[in-house]
Amino acid sequence: MLLCRDIPLLALVLIALASGTWGGTWGDTKPEADLILTNAKIWTVDKRRPAAEAVAVLGDRIVAVGTAAEIALWRGPHTMVIDAGGKPVLPGFDDAHVHFVSGGQQLDNVELNDATSAQEFVRRLAERTKKVPKGEWMLGGDWDETKWEPAALPTKELIDPVTPDMPVFVNRYDGHMALANSVALQLAGVTAATKDPPGGTIVRDAEGNPTGALKDAAMDFVYKIIPPPSHEQRLQAAKRALAHAASLGVTSAQDMNPDYADIAVYSELVDRGELTTRIYAAPLITQVDDQTKIGIRHAFGSPFLRIGALKAYADGSLGSATAYFFEPFLDQSDNRGLLADEMHPVSLMRDRMMKADAAGLQICTHAIGDAAISTVLDLYSEVAKSHGDADRRWRIEHAQHMAAKDFDRFARLKVIASMQPYHAIDDGRWAEKRIGHDRASRTYAFRTFLNQGVRLAFGTDWNVAPLNPLLTIYAAVTRATLDGKNPNGWFPEQKLTVPEAVEAYTMGSAYAEFQDQEKGSITPGKLADMVILSEDIFTIDAAKIRNVKVLTTIVGGRVVWEQEPSGGKTGAGK
Repeated sequence: MLLCRDIPLLALVLIALASGTWGGTWGDTKPEADLILTNAKIWTVDKRRPAAEAVAVLGDRIVAVGTAAEIALWRGPHTMVIDAGGKPVLPGFDDAHVHFVSGGQQLDNVELNDATSAQEFVRRLAERTKKVPKGEWMLGGDWDETKWEPAALPTKELIDPVTPDMPVFVNRYDGHMALANSVALQLAGVTAATKDPPGGTIVRDAEGNPTGALKDAAMDFVYKIIPPPSHEQRLQAAKRALAHAASLGVTSAQDMNPDYADIAVYSELVDRGELTTRIYAAPLITQVDDQTKIGIRHAFGSPFLRIGALKAYADGSLGSATAYFFEPFLDQSDNRGLLADEMHPVSLMRDRMMKADAAGLQICTHAIGDAAISTVLDLYSEVAKSHGDADRRWRIEHAQHMAAKDFDRFARLKVIASMQPYHAIDDGRWAEKRIGHDRASRTYAFRTFLNQGVRLAFGTDWNVAPLNPLLTIYAAVTRATLDGKNPNGWFPEQKLTVPEAVEAYTMGSAYAEFQDQEKGSITPGKLADMVILSEDIFTIDAAKIRNVKVLTTIVGGRVVWEQEPSGGKTGAGK
């Protein structure tokens, strides 16, 4: 049994005293555990002891991991015992890249992602107009025109007839393009005379008139006139997101570019004891001065809510044809993508990164195209040369299309590849038509990264992709595209094993937020965040992993989700 060699006895005593479970004098054998999870197939993600049968928890921490007989010694009259019924238990999933409040909002917005035709797209918008109060905007959507036949971008002319009196701004699922109807364009003042902003594109017809589709920075013309959500609306969205995350076993989430108003909501939920997912918030790097003023450093805060990271953007997305490449897109010979507005000029981004790094803040940069990734590595190199060695844990978010020359540099700079495997099986339906076979062979190159010694941190980019971690693991180990055309894997040489994918989703993500000593494995002394799964993902056919469910989610020793309340859980001391 792992115990005193992993966590000092004094620490156990302090935990027991703090939790009120120390039952007697120094002569007593052990404090009484608050929770025991037993009769389980535990995959600890701790290389010192990869497997176990049971876990004991005091307060919000794991105090012992071992056999069922060993852990039974921690049982007392008030101990809550969960019998896992032989089911697999893993550390809670840590999603390294989400948009948490907007994900919660999308759960209540119009859903367009699975609309398989322009006609269905319009029908859903028309139906939604009946539910949107007069004077409010229709938002959300997550549409994907690649699922239509033909795969053409939607226009305002398509949706104006069903939304004549309501402003509409529905985003593409990648978040780098959105469609406005005529009402919205008029309110925003976007006309044929409006110039493209740096880092953005107004899509136009043959006569130069806006079609309604706006890319990247051009979306700000509309976003800046949309009333921000109220505090109550943000609170409701956060609660929806928390419930959804708990049901999927997501015990930690790294929230990319939240508003400060979102962070205020998280703080309120912490005070109420209602924040059931641990949050690491990374506001935009354009707001770097806000954190440097008060001396915030990386991973500052409590186990449930921390800040100290900054999110930067280097380019757009592949689907919106705004990812920044060295060579043009195959289907758009005059376009090799866009540098994000934050990169105009690049020296502005350099200055912000220098300021952030000097203050000890973590930098997480969105970069998808090979030229964007290379440019970010250039910037990171300049910062390191200027400031010297440090434990920075720089990240590149997505790291999607690598130039062959940059894998070694990625590793040498110790940059973390914060990746979302579901995107690979989604984009793999059409990516080669846009960038060709050679560039596609270095798309979501999980295996190459690992072989180069690069650390992986897995997530979903929710609400761009589903929040379900089992879909992410399925994608990483099968690379089977969603259209069924690559059952053996799209570029199968980049597949991972199930243990590798799980480690990237737990310890990898924890490392990426400076929390690998606090969570990410089922280890004595760490936070008691765990999930019970319906099937053993390490032994079943990999194709079936996508169907596995989370039965129980435990955060800090507290059950926050049970799919089957009567299945295996017993009362205190039973």
